[in-house]
Amino acid sequence: MTAALLIDFGSTYTKLRAVDVTSRRILGAGQGPSTVTSDIAIGLRAALADLECRLGSLPQFQYRLASSSAAGGLRMVTVGLVRELTAEAARRAALGAGAKLVGAFAYRLTAGDIDAIRALAPDILLLAGGTDGGNSEVVLANARRIGTSDLSCPIVYAGNRAAAEEAGVLLAGKTVIVAGNVMPEFNVLEIEPARAAIRQVFIDRIVHAKGIDRAAAEFDAVLMPTPAAVLEGARLVADGVDGHPGLGALLVIDPGGATTDVHSVAAGAPAAGVVPQGLPEPRVKRTVEGDLGMRHNAAAIVEAAGLDRIAAESHLEQQRVRELLALIAQDVERLPRADEEFALDDALARAAVRLAVGRHCGTVETVYTVGGPVTVQHGKDLSQVDAVIGTGGAIVSSRDPRGVLMTALADPAEPLSLKPRAPRLLLDTHYLLYACGLLATVEPQAALELALANLRVLDEETPHERARCA
Repeated sequence: MTAALLIDFGSTYTKLRAVDVTSRRILGAGQGPSTVTSDIAIGLRAALADLECRLGSLPQFQYRLASSSAAGGLRMVTVGLVRELTAEAARRAALGAGAKLVGAFAYRLTAGDIDAIRALAPDILLLAGGTDGGNSEVVLANARRIGTSDLSCPIVYAGNRAAAEEAGVLLAGKTVIVAGNVMPEFNVLEIEPARAAIRQVFIDRIVHAKGIDRAAAEFDAVLMPTPAAVLEGARLVADGVDGHPGLGALLVIDPGGATTDVHSVAAGAPAAGVVPQGLPEPRVKRTVEGDLGMRHNAAAIVEAAGLDRIAAESHLEQQRVRELLALIAQDVERLPRADEEFALDDALARAAVRLAVGRHCGTVETVYTVGGPVTVQHGKDLSQVDAVIGTGGAIVSSRDPRGVLMTALADPAEPLSLKPRAPRLLLDTHYLLYACGLLATVEPQAALELALANLRVLDEETPHERARCA
């Protein structure tokens, strides 16, 4: 047996998955508290003890790979030129790298902007602006302003290549990593170099800053932020590996305690006769909805969805919904205990999924021009994706996971939305996407087969049973 230990240093729990790479099966799971504020190794040892208790004894692991979203994840600020162009390109690079975007700034930075960035306490700052050979004045002015500030976080420069050397001089004394321009030409995005640079900074510096390296004896490497591992798992399941096909275009939805993350792996190009508007969409895309957290932002979900709708879907009186929300606010780690709490959680999950997927997917509209009506598309067309995968505790522990995922689909009440129409609905029952994203770095075929073997089809006739294998 070739065994692998796959670790997620989460904000609340350190979660482990032990797998047999040879037979493509799960050996066991364990978890312990993420003791980030004291010594993260304590939580890891507790998780290992939990795993050992479940297995009887721990195997000899050939691979011990980790991802992390501990201490709130990778906090990132982006600075760009025009908000709708290079600032948006920088935002997409940040999210695709698994960062938690806490601030986005455009145009010339002011002293007040620097104060605001300092207050946001970013782990990384992404500085972009100008196409290659284009405008360099603003990005250099921003480099000068940052260079004379007391900001100490690493800076990834991903702006006008012609200004990179001068920007480096202006940023002397800071930790600077130069990556390819996120927008080398007008309306052309190349965000992968910036993503790679962000992940490298995470590995080189943030792991130390979060104290994770104090547990280094227990694992081989922290490879990436956990959201990036989930995104890599989604890419693997969609695309497959050489000679082993994946599922095709897909959407992955993860409603968590603080955010609801949506990942898509699909071209999303306009249908024939439809004109695209705005920046081109990346094939592999992640969005993070910070107001749709199942615990930290439960009240915000209700506000966005409407108290009357949440009450109706949970079959509760509005006053009882308010009372249960107050209990959640008092203890964000509180899990459902009674039937009415499970009902409210399902209603919150359905609302979070519906809203988050609606924001992630594109829309169409009819624009009237002198030449007649034109159908215009904003964002990605995900109407034809082959699969929608639910992951994370809110969906996996739901009493009706299929019902939760159904809210991600096209709705006649939203005729302009480009949500999926008729995909397969699948459940990441054992929370393996992050683990398979990690395992794919060393054993891609095994990671793919492990992921596919543990995705369960949510059958229409038996929504509470997960009997069929994807």
